Parts: sequence; C-alpha cells; structure tokens
Amino acid sequence: MPVLPGAEPYRHEGGEIGVLLCHGFTGSPQSLRPWAEYLAERGLTVALPLLPGHGTRWEDMQLTGWQDWYAEVDRELRALRERCTQVFVFGLSMGGALTLRLAAKHGDEVSGIVVVNPANKVHGLSAYALPVIRHFVRTVKGITSDIAKQGNIEIGYDKVPLHAAHSMRNFYRIVDAELPQVTQPLLLLHSPQDHVVPPADSARVLSRVSSTDVTEILLEQSYHVATLDHDADRIFEESYAFLARLAPGLGKDSEAGRTGQVGQQEGTATGG
Repeated sequence: MPVLPGAEPYRHEGGEIGVLLCHGFTGSPQSLRPWAEYLAERGLTVALPLLPGHGTRWEDMQLTGWQDWYAEVDRELRALRERCTQVFVFGLSMGGALTLRLAAKHGDEVSGIVVVNPANKVHGLSAYALPVIRHFVRTVKGITSDIAKQGNIEIGYDKVPLHAAHSMRNFYRIVDAELPQVTQPLLLLHSPQDHVVPPADSARVLSRVSSTDVTEILLEQSYHVATLDHDADRIFEESYAFLARLAPGLGKDSEAGRTGQVGQQEGTATGG
C-alpha cells in the first residue's frame, strides 16, 4: 500500500552522533519530522522509521503487533550503532515505550533517552475488555491529533484497530517490568493536559527506572502530540542541550551541520 503523503520515514546522514526517533501508535513519522529536521540541521545522523502497519491504512495495522514495531526500531538502532560513536533514542507516546525497551535491552549501546508523553498502560475498562471485544469489534475511534495549537494536525489513522491495540497493551506490560533495567540518562517531558496518555504514565516511568541522571519537564501549553504543539521548540531545544551535555563530540558535528551538511540535506534525507 502507498504511504500517506507526509507519513514517510526520514533519514539524514550527519556526524558521528546518532539519534533514533520512534513515533506513536496509529501515528507516523510526521509527528516527529520537525524534531528530526531540527537535529539534522545541527549535524546529527538521524533515523526516523515508519513502524510496520502504520502510515498506510488501518487494515494494514490490524495484521501487525508489538513484535513487528519493536523489531523495526531495534534494527534501526543496530544500523546507527554501526555508523555512529554514540546513539541516543527519542520517542513520543508508544514510541516512548519503544525507546525505554531499547534502553533496557541495549544498555551502554544507548547513551541517553528522551521521551515525550510516554505511554505505559492502557487505562480504563477498555484494558480489560480488549482481549475479548477485539474478536467482535474491529475498530474504535482514533486517537490522533490531540494538539492544542490551532491548525496543526497529526497524520495517522482515524480508527484504532483493536487487534493491534491488544498487542500494544501486552507490550506495555512487558516494558513496565523492564523499566528497572533502564539506567541511561533520561529526559522526560510530559503534558499535564493530555487526552490520550495520562500524567500517571510518566510518573510510573520515573518511579521505576534505575537512571540516576533524570530530568523532568512539564509542557504546560501542549496536549499529547507535544512535538507538533506550542511546546515543540522547547522540546527540540531541551533535547539538544541534553545531547550536548552527554556527547562530547557534538560540537564538531554541529559546526559541520551548519556549514556543509545543511546544504546537502535534501539529498541525504529520504522518504523510503
């Protein structure tokens, strides 16, 4: 199936510091594209993959599960590790859960992580109904475009495939059990007004990780898709400062990005 316009994956060949970005459930790389481009402009090597089943039509997602989504970001991380001296992982929503599992599983191969409104649990009665209801009801109303900023939209599905949602629920349980294995520096940014993932999920992550270098930032002006919302610039700037503190080689990459690599970005960033 053709990819929805704007939902294409994004890659940029920059310097020796790499960043992998993970988008959320039923969303697409479009929700993180401005963040990825901000990092690319500063000389970083960037990978923003399209998760299997996403960015086309919801029926395609119904045939995928968390193992497919995790395998994709795991493969991208390994590719970045071959190319870069340090790799960081960033994620939004379910992409935050993918980020946390990569950190738990790959240890020192991940130098630090940034998560925005990370999802940790499927809440409410739907969590208990999913195992059964998914066999009788194929979809429910979509969860994309929870954005306070007028005029901004998130490219994604207007329906949630329940087989995929059930798999996501199982994935969150696995990630929650693995959170104590997360030891990397962590920057967690979350919105007090989030209509998709409650603040309790961020609190749960903060209470269970073993990281000692932890920074929490509230995004007061944004809803769930904060990377496309009023606080987007703050997310970009704070995450870059986080990188600069932890990656000694970033200064050289940044200068190279501003002087030479920005001009060739269109040639190195791909949509597939």
